[in-house]
Order: sequence, then structure tokens, then C-alpha cells
Amino acid sequence: MTGFNTKLVYGKGLNQLHDNETGAVNVPLYQSTTYAFKDIDGFNKYDYSRSLNPTREYLEDQIAALEDAKHGFAFASGSAAIHAVFTICQPGDHIIVSRNIYGGTFRLINDYLKKLQVEFTQVDTQNLQEVEAAVQENTKAIYFEPIDNPFMKVTSVKAIAAIAKRHDFLTIVDNTFLTPYLQKALTLGADVVIHSATKYLGGHSDVIAGLVVTNNEAVAEQLYFCQNAVGGILAPEDCMLVIRGIKTLSVRLDRHIQNAQTVLQYLETKSDLIKKIYYPGRAGDESDAVAADEIKGYGGVITFELNERVDPKRLVNGTKLIWLAVSLGSVESLIELPYFMTHAELPVAERNKVGITPNLVRLSVGLEDPEDLIADLEQAFAQASK
Repeated sequence: MTGFNTKLVYGKGLNQLHDNETGAVNVPLYQSTTYAFKDIDGFNKYDYSRSLNPTREYLEDQIAALEDAKHGFAFASGSAAIHAVFTICQPGDHIIVSRNIYGGTFRLINDYLKKLQVEFTQVDTQNLQEVEAAVQENTKAIYFEPIDNPFMKVTSVKAIAAIAKRHDFLTIVDNTFLTPYLQKALTLGADVVIHSATKYLGGHSDVIAGLVVTNNEAVAEQLYFCQNAVGGILAPEDCMLVIRGIKTLSVRLDRHIQNAQTVLQYLETKSDLIKKIYYPGRAGDESDAVAADEIKGYGGVITFELNERVDPKRLVNGTKLIWLAVSLGSVESLIELPYFMTHAELPVAERNKVGITPNLVRLSVGLEDPEDLIADLEQAFAQASK
């Protein structure tokens, strides 16, 4: 059983479902915290649900199968997953990190990990010479998002992984924006892939979850230790929601992409109001070739910068169908201002340095009729235009 869509529906395999005699087509929800031992001296796979839960195990095997990975791990949030990955670091280790990263990751690095004497260097991961120049003797890993947030810049996983392998350190990729449907980063050379399953994998704004996959045995051992010792596990009920969401991942993403293309065409007609549009594959530089080579499709997130004729706050306050909310990748469309919302954790100086201005708008295109989304944007632009 090798087809991607078949794996979406059945996970690792049909045999995982057939663990009882009911004929149920869904994996059971195991809410038990503890499990009776058959024999005190025998092998007991399950003993306590923090260590291993059958429902969580199904999800972990499912994401591993989708990523062509040996090991999968489910955590209580995307941030918990990112933290777990960073526990591979020791005081004195050095991490190269992309200049534009999720605001929560920026906060974790600067307000927590630096206090543990882990060193960080921020670079433009599109600039391979800058990445090379940042390598130190104590470099443990490079961490980046193949499509950065919020400017949708595309970084080559192949090229970064080649540098990492040459210098013998790990490549860690946060692939929340793409999911394994649009890119399998492990097959491109990454060592660890992280997903905020809250976004496209869950897809319905009803569950917070984080997933990690790897083929590196030492990293897998450390991830399981963190999962079991710290206890930031995903609850069985939440695992079920992610499993359900994953089953429709490809059909949803196809629709997200289709709608995004239609909305893009509309936004391109607003050159009198929009200064620049950011979307993968349309940067007009060499990264477009990387996108075409390494990514199957570009997702449903569009960022655009308004000119002085439009009041950004009035625009996002004025939508009636599109929700003013953080997050992305859900069935409903969401709009926000990164300067005031998703990237507010960054100091003002840092926001200005990377170009996150109050005029920057991020739109996560959902599954509604695109004509309705365009009509909503049109009336919002009319309200917000000066």
C-alpha cells in the first residue's frame, strides 16, 4: 500500500484498524490512562498513556508513513513539538536559524533557549553563502521554514541539507505551510520535520497539535525521552481530530490552492491599492525555480502589502465573511495583520528589520466559494480606501 491518498485514509496499514472484532472502520479512541499487565515478567507494550497510547500511536505511525519516516511523535501543540526538537541541544551548542520564523519560535529561542546558553545565528536561508559563513565548530543544526512566514519566500531544502551534511550538523524543517502532501522534506535531505497540525493537517480550527518525524535514530530517542519525561503529549481525543483531518488533507489542499489562485488574480487587479503581493513561486528570482523543483503546490496563504491609500486596520476590520483571526490552513478564510498579531512577539526593531510593517496583510484562503471571498474583499477595500 504505497499511494499517498490511500495512506491518508488508512495510515500505516489496514492491520492497525483491525484490533478488535467489531468491524469498526475508524481506529478506536483509547481513553484509558493505564493498562493491565498480562505478566509481570513479560513484555507489556502499553503501561501508561503518557508513555504510549494506542490512538496516539496510530497518528504517529500515520504521519511517519506520509513522510516516508521511521519515527513519528505527537505533541500537545506545534510549540511543544518545536521545544521537543530543541531539547537535542546542550549548553554551548550553536543553531543557525532563518531570519523570518514563526513568532512563537522567535520567543522560544530568545526568551528561553538563550538562557540555557544555546547560541543562535539568524541568516537569510535563501543566501547559501550567508548560511555557509554562519557555520561554527559547535553548530548543531540549522532550523528554517521552506516557505517563510509571512513573506512566502522559498528556501531550498536540498541546498541547505547539502551544506548541513558537508559540515555534519542536522537540518530541521518546520513544514507547517506545506504538509507532506506538497513537500516531503525528509526525502529532500532534511533530518527532522515539524508540523503544527493545528493548521492544514487538522484543518478545521478545532484542535491544537504538533507532529515531528525523523529517520535519525539518535534524534528519535531524544524526542521520545522528551515526550515521556516532560509529558507534552497529544491527548487521545485530539489525536482523533487530527486523524480525521488528515484523511481529507489532499482534497482540502487542492481546493485551498485553487481558491488562492482565484483570489490572487483578483488581488493583482488592485495595483492602485496594493504595493506588493507575496506568494510562493512568484518572487521573480531564482527561488521560483526551487519552488517548481521541490514543491508540489504552494498552499493557501497570500500576503500583500497595502499602499498609503488603504487603512490596513479598516480593511481587516471590514471583512464580513473572512474572519479576523490568527492561525491558517483551516476550512474558513482568515485575515490578519502580522505586525499587530502573529508577529507581535518580535520587538518593533526586529519587525522593522525584516520588513513586517503595519501595512502588511496575511490572508489564509479557505474553502468557501471564491466569488464570495472576492466580494467580501471588494467591499472591505471600498471601506478602507482613503
